[in-house]
Amino acid sequence: MSTLPDPRYLAFPFRVGPDGPLTSGRDAHVREQIEQVLFTAAGERVMRPEFGAGVRRLVFEPNDSSLASVTHKRIASALGEALRGEVDPKSLEITVQPDDEKLRITIRYQLATIGHRETVTFQSETS
Repeated sequence: MSTLPDPRYLAFPFRVGPDGPLTSGRDAHVREQIEQVLFTAAGERVMRPEFGAGVRRLVFEPNDSSLASVTHKRIASALGEALRGEVDPKSLEITVQPDDEKLRITIRYQLATIGHRETVTFQSETS
């Protein structure tokens, strides 16, 4: 039985180790891409001004269900574009929950090429 190759990607954030740039496997690379999308604000990248969900800006927003709804739509749109080809689009599930002074973002997905399922959770402080 043959296995699919697991190509190496530059790690995020970019770091250099004793043997050169650090790398990540496919599953870690997708988690790192999700982190980049969540914490990059739209307009922050010169050549890709539409890239990012801008979760950092939520620190100054009131924490309620309407914020969760808007955040869910923003994240779904940004991740759908950024993860094209890496993640099965039908498997992408995003949950945004306001929780006291935090916003909990949970993302579930399945890697398109190997069918491996992952769940990642991020928390953002809000005011």
